[in-house]
Amino acid sequence: MSSEPTREQLLARIAQLEQENDKLTRMKDALIERVESSSTVRTAPYAAFEHSVVLAEQVRERTEALNTALAELKRSNYALKQANQEAATAHQRLIDAIESISDAFVLFDEQRRILLFNSRFRDYWEGTGTEIERGATIQDVSRLALERGVVLEEHVGKGDEATVYRLSNGRWVQVSERHTGEGGLVILYTDITDLKASEAAQREQALAQKSRLLQSTVDNLSQGVALVNPEGCLEVWNHRFVELTHIHAAGGMPFDQLMEQSEVALLTPDVQDSSGRPLQEMEQRLSDGRVLEIRTHPMPSGGFVNTYTDITERYQYAETLRENEHWLRLITDHVPALIAYVGENGCFQFTNQVYDDWYGWPRGSLIGQSIRQVHGDQLYSRLEPYIQHALGGENTTFEIDEYNAAGEPRHMLKSYVPNLDAEGRAVGFFVLIRDITERKRTAMALQQAYQNLEQRVRERTSELTEVNQQLRQEIEERREIEARLLDAKQDAEQANLSKTKFLAAVSHDLLQPLNAARLFTGALQEQAMPERISSLVYSVSNSLQDVETLLGTLVDISKLDAGVIKPDISAFRLNELLDTLATEYTQIAAAEGLRFRFRGSDAVVVSDATLLARILRNFLTNALRYTPSGGEILLGCRRRGEKLLIEVWDTGSGIPADKLTEIFQEFRRIPNANHQQDKGLGLGLAIVDKISHMLEHPVRVRSQEGVGSVFSVELPIGRLNPQSFTPRFKDPGIDNQLQGARIWMVDNDAAICAGMATLLGGWGCEVITALGLEDLQQHVSIGSEALDLLIADYHLDDGATGIELVRDILQQRSDTPPVLMITANYSNELKQEVKEQGYLLMNKPIRPLKLKATLAHLLQGRP
Repeated sequence: MSSEPTREQLLARIAQLEQENDKLTRMKDALIERVESSSTVRTAPYAAFEHSVVLAEQVRERTEALNTALAELKRSNYALKQANQEAATAHQRLIDAIESISDAFVLFDEQRRILLFNSRFRDYWEGTGTEIERGATIQDVSRLALERGVVLEEHVGKGDEATVYRLSNGRWVQVSERHTGEGGLVILYTDITDLKASEAAQREQALAQKSRLLQSTVDNLSQGVALVNPEGCLEVWNHRFVELTHIHAAGGMPFDQLMEQSEVALLTPDVQDSSGRPLQEMEQRLSDGRVLEIRTHPMPSGGFVNTYTDITERYQYAETLRENEHWLRLITDHVPALIAYVGENGCFQFTNQVYDDWYGWPRGSLIGQSIRQVHGDQLYSRLEPYIQHALGGENTTFEIDEYNAAGEPRHMLKSYVPNLDAEGRAVGFFVLIRDITERKRTAMALQQAYQNLEQRVRERTSELTEVNQQLRQEIEERREIEARLLDAKQDAEQANLSKTKFLAAVSHDLLQPLNAARLFTGALQEQAMPERISSLVYSVSNSLQDVETLLGTLVDISKLDAGVIKPDISAFRLNELLDTLATEYTQIAAAEGLRFRFRGSDAVVVSDATLLARILRNFLTNALRYTPSGGEILLGCRRRGEKLLIEVWDTGSGIPADKLTEIFQEFRRIPNANHQQDKGLGLGLAIVDKISHMLEHPVRVRSQEGVGSVFSVELPIGRLNPQSFTPRFKDPGIDNQLQGARIWMVDNDAAICAGMATLLGGWGCEVITALGLEDLQQHVSIGSEALDLLIADYHLDDGATGIELVRDILQQRSDTPPVLMITANYSNELKQEVKEQGYLLMNKPIRPLKLKATLAHLLQGRP
């Protein structure tokens, strides 16, 4: 604010100085006259003269001050004149500017009275009787417009979209509003009639195109299709329908009359079977030997759709299968072995004649009964381990003693062969049993003969002992050589392990500067900038991401090899992890020009959430890398009994069949034509393989070249403790959650503090950064200032930790804001310590999108 006096103050000061000057002048004249008229010779006249001199000096000083004030007044008058001229020029330029724009413009003050408008705004109301003049309110204009029928329709946009009106003269107007800093309102009216007409033409063209595509699709179906409208007339059909029914179809004809031309039966949703229920499908054998399958499907809006399928080949195939089954049973019944098939529920689904006869059961009576019921609990307890092996997908063969139907003890050789489905899961097993009692007796006889031969072997053994001594000496020499080789191998492995432990230990120092750089580039990408600068920032961000990926991958491999990472297994709700991943990768996929779909699950699983997230991130990153622009990626869940599959589908280039196991090896990569500059080392899936073995979560992949791939991980279903259930909040929007959030950030690295402040400030947050507790106290009043979220680095200066810092801050406050702890330490001990405190842990380097989603989650309860 300027400290210079105003014009009124200067005028008042000048008047005061003039009065004082007049008074001093009169006093000076009186004193001089008194001195000159005095006839007495004494020192008083001199004193009076001296006093008059002093008064004259004061008058001179006051006169100079008066002249200075007058000069300042002259300068102020000149500046005021120039300001008035500039204001008049600016006002005229504003009027010229709003007159030059092609849209109608109007400006309202804070009471919504018209201050300024252009001629195009007045033209909109011409002929309607609405008076547009300065001082009219927005309510007056809107009321008069509605009374005179100017606005027929109103289409209010969502969010920041403008409002669109259809006028009575057939024109369309888009209205955009913007509030001024003084509380006023600016409104622009844009005529979009031509745009609306173009949109209508495009919609009609698209509708016609869809109709042609629908008819083309129907004509290319292998089934006959007939669409009947609610009035019972044929409306849409294809060539296959005509071929199968041999009728001459024509649109608009009653369907029941049309079907009278064909021997094909009439089927509609009104037809009922013998029990009075609606008949929706039927099979009909025609006179020429063909078999048709007819289905009817009622439509919600009335009418129905009939489909006609020629199932002649399928019918014949079923007949062939029944005949083959007859021959198969005939053959198996004459095989001397006992043959059966048991389903995954442990019940018999097939037995041959020999099987039934051996156990003394009537023919076919075992079908549908369980093994436990048939053989009893005692024998089943001996068979159960082998049954479990078979249902687990393993071939198993064993010998066992049993009694046949006549009560005779027999020695049986049994083989259980699993029946695997397309996904490799056992859906049952085949049973093959042979009676080897006679062969066992022969073996016992041979054993007796063998014992007789042992004596002769001992004699020959004594002769060979001396030769063996010589061989032992040679073996001992070789053993010494092998021991030296083993020592050398252990030394090499120890050196490699030391290297691995060193790389895992220094990960914090390696990732710290990279984390700061990633925060700065993330903040830059949030800012508006020229296209050339934006392209450079994007290139720098991609390079840093490549460095982060390569370094993080190497560190992860080193930590896994060194045994630094230990799983922290616990039960948690799966969507707490998948929702964050979906939010993050939705934005990444959109930036790559890909569609991202997500199907979550509220199931509770048992795993390490951090390591599981690492597996899924590798799956999603590979899907992004190998899927071309315009493709689609799906993250979804599928339940299998007490297991749950998390799958990542992509429409990428696919993986050759001979490479499906090779891709999980270190430094093995599939060439990617979509990303020529891809800097990956081929370690992502190697890390997945190591983590999956550590967690005992099977990982599977299936792929088809040119179609895409599916990666999945299998988790056990768990159960949460009652106190573990936490309410979930609806996400009203990440940007809305972050807008105006008051956040304190503490990190002993100034670069990370600066990067975090820039990044969060770009998201609309109010950020205070500090290098420690003392630095934070200098910036804010810890106990009284408002706080929505506290972010702290775990490793601070002088051996202090982020947990200690947070405890000191919260002790000074009456509320308990959410806390986000950031660290490059991946140890389970730290993870458990942070979890016990009720804080959320995030590992460095920080991904901006992941940080944004995490902050929105933590700020959901913010008022």
